[in-house]
Amino acid sequence: MIRTLDRMVLGTFFKLFALVSVAVPPLFVLGDFTEQADTYLDRGLTRAEIGQAYIYKLPEYLWYSLPIAALVATVFTIYNMTRHREIVAAKAGGISFYRILAPLLIVGVILMGGAFRLADLVPRGNAIAASIQRDEGPSRTWRSQFVYRSATGLDWQVERLQADNGRVTGVTIQRKPTEAHRGLHVTATGAYWSEEEGWVLVEGFMRSLGVDSTEHAMGFNRMALPEVTERPRDLLEVPREPEEMTAAEIDRITGILERSGGDPKEWQVRRGQMVALPVAVLVIILFGAPLATSYKRGGAAFGVGMSLTTVIAFIAMLRLVRDLGEAGALPPWMAVWTPNLVFGGAGLALLARVRT
Repeated sequence: MIRTLDRMVLGTFFKLFALVSVAVPPLFVLGDFTEQADTYLDRGLTRAEIGQAYIYKLPEYLWYSLPIAALVATVFTIYNMTRHREIVAAKAGGISFYRILAPLLIVGVILMGGAFRLADLVPRGNAIAASIQRDEGPSRTWRSQFVYRSATGLDWQVERLQADNGRVTGVTIQRKPTEAHRGLHVTATGAYWSEEEGWVLVEGFMRSLGVDSTEHAMGFNRMALPEVTERPRDLLEVPREPEEMTAAEIDRITGILERSGGDPKEWQVRRGQMVALPVAVLVIILFGAPLATSYKRGGAAFGVGMSLTTVIAFIAMLRLVRDLGEAGALPPWMAVWTPNLVFGGAGLALLARVRT
């Protein structure tokens, strides 16, 4: 009986899940095209180019569709079983609601793993789509008056960086003396990037300071500084959009922005979403199942209304806290995990009230 019940629950769930997963991405495409149509026309994109770009963006739309599809499938599966007294019959046969829910939670874990795998494909598709959709005019290749801290603890003050030819002008480099390293104070009129030697300083003066107050000073015409491994373009403020970068690339850029005085909040929120959104697939199943069994009347219209209300609330909260996190009003971790914590907590509360 239990195996038959599991097959019925999973069969209904997967039919609805597949239907919604196919239906939702075109809605994302339609909404984005409606918003961007004038821009595409101004850039002279053909219909073939626009269509090709949206094909590459499908992994992202499918990724965002997974929690929605999981919610709708869970709500209708459990709600129909409640309305047709199948859950009552299962309970009369000694099967608790938790046992009925078990296969959906197992599927939720599997779908969560699939969402993590899909998250690796999303940036690659977005990068290709962006190269087609975006106006590829001359990008900014310079930056002026900024401070940068290398991974080895050297503080750079740079008057101007020209990333396209790998040169900087007006460089001051400092490091406080410690037991592990002598302190440094270097001034140079400029520096250039060499593939063989890394950064090379030209026409400057260096002071070396020890923790015991010993000091050595020297002038130089040319001095290599291999301790700084970041390339010229790595020192630009924002080289690409966060949606176009993998988790490893975001981690690297976040570190560079923190050391160079940039604002990494947008990147930290995006990085957190790459973990939080897949987890939301499981959280939303945990929320939708006890919610659906709490009502016995209303028909299909009630199920649709309940699903839409929950989806709108989840997406609205997701966008609100994301914007607050990027603006600095919330810590990035809170902006990322608040929707999951709210809906997960509500799901556990509803589950505790279900008669098993």
